[in-house]
Amino acid sequence: MAQHCRGHIAHCLGGALAGRDTVVIAGRRRLSGLGLADGVRRLAAALSELGVRPGHVVAVVAFNSIEYIELFLAITYIGAIIAPLNYRWSFEEASQALELVQPSVFIFDGSYSSCALRLTESKSLTSINLYLILGNPRSSGQDTNFVSIDHIKRSSGGTGAVVEPVSAPNDVALICFTSGTTGRPKGVAISHTSLIIQSLAKIAIVGYGEDDVYLHTAPLCHIGGISSCMAILMAGGCHVLIPKFDAKSAFDTILEHRVTSFITVPAIMADLLSYAWKQKISGHGMTVTKILNGGGGLSSELISGASHLFPHATIFSAYGMTEACSSLTFMVLNRPKSEEPKDQLGSFSEGVFVGKPAPHIDIRIDRDGSNSSSSPVGNILTRGLHTMSGYWMNNSLDISDSVKNGWLDTGDTGWLDETGNLWLMGRQKGRIKSGGENVYPEEVESVLSQHPSVAKAVVIGVPDIRLGEKVVACVSIRGGWKWIDAVAAHQGEGTEVSAQMLQDHCRMKKLSR
Repeated sequence: MAQHCRGHIAHCLGGALAGRDTVVIAGRRRLSGLGLADGVRRLAAALSELGVRPGHVVAVVAFNSIEYIELFLAITYIGAIIAPLNYRWSFEEASQALELVQPSVFIFDGSYSSCALRLTESKSLTSINLYLILGNPRSSGQDTNFVSIDHIKRSSGGTGAVVEPVSAPNDVALICFTSGTTGRPKGVAISHTSLIIQSLAKIAIVGYGEDDVYLHTAPLCHIGGISSCMAILMAGGCHVLIPKFDAKSAFDTILEHRVTSFITVPAIMADLLSYAWKQKISGHGMTVTKILNGGGGLSSELISGASHLFPHATIFSAYGMTEACSSLTFMVLNRPKSEEPKDQLGSFSEGVFVGKPAPHIDIRIDRDGSNSSSSPVGNILTRGLHTMSGYWMNNSLDISDSVKNGWLDTGDTGWLDETGNLWLMGRQKGRIKSGGENVYPEEVESVLSQHPSVAKAVVIGVPDIRLGEKVVACVSIRGGWKWIDAVAAHQGEGTEVSAQMLQDHCRMKKLSR
């Protein structure tokens, strides 16, 4: 396919974005659409002059910032591949990821300068021939050996050397790391095409537009944060950046900049609600109209709290994975002024309802090897332009056993109902085989969590001579409740709970014996 016929994420720098007065805000800094485009092209030219070429991998580790967005677009503009590292990683974890992708350039902010210094001193990564720092290199004595991004932009000959965006081989734009089930980082190679159609899906379903003011609550090293950033760029909205999430900064920013949208995971929403309750906050969320949750379902308690804290917001939830470039299915949890939040769970024997696939996504259920031919449950497979190009290994793509005949195995089990809704049962590798039957830990956990005494439940399988595996639940009890074991005297108080009571609760909820 001719280069000019391909989609490219840097194409968002024109159109609606170019005419905007303010598209990025971070602290006191503001950039117009033209200012962002100029910064990206200058940085792209500077990187090109330093020898960065199509197909080269550029690793980046930093907090969220305007410069990070510029880097993301500039690196891909010249056909290089950005590999964002998680700033929470230890030096050893980061080193494993770097060894996997063998970058030619390593870019970092001041918070990671000591680790960068260790890398240069160890000389263990011979692929890296250029170290660049975000921010002022004179801010710390350690940083004096590193060249700043600002310096190379100023020293560049300008944007003349960069005319049109180009793509890396196989259209790869991004290597996003996920630990998967092995514990070691896996580099998921994601194409420009995947990022574009994922962005279009979010624009169509969540409704992002040029009037949106989007707060970056998620880090730009995670696929959720990356894909939502791209969606807002394509929609021509305004980005508001805080270095990393904390509830106080988020509320202050929402109030100051009249934020309309952000994304969450359950932990972020729980932190927002907890902080609002402790600080007696009200009225800060009146401008918010769109909240997209991922990374696990919100409990009914969190949905209810969010709908009161952000009364004008439609709350969406998405199910997905890094290998599928973020979201596969979407559902509405709550709309403004509705009396009650929608219940995420169907009957507990059916799994967790996660909504309908996005328009561009094909999902099917592979029931090969299931323990019952009549059961609709099987492995969840997906295909389409949203799926990863492959895992990045030894400077090349490895499709691996996860993709067969174009279908990506998500690693999850579930089923599709007659109207095309997806119901999630759990992870394939977490499945417990007990007495010849498949037991999905997530299903049992969701039932136990409905008991008023249970704050959290984790279900595991342990070896058993008769059953093969026995189902064991580890539960955390809410404050004010008392655990009664088999030999303790039952005092008849309403705040007592025992193993027998929880088993009875599971039977009442029609969980299979």
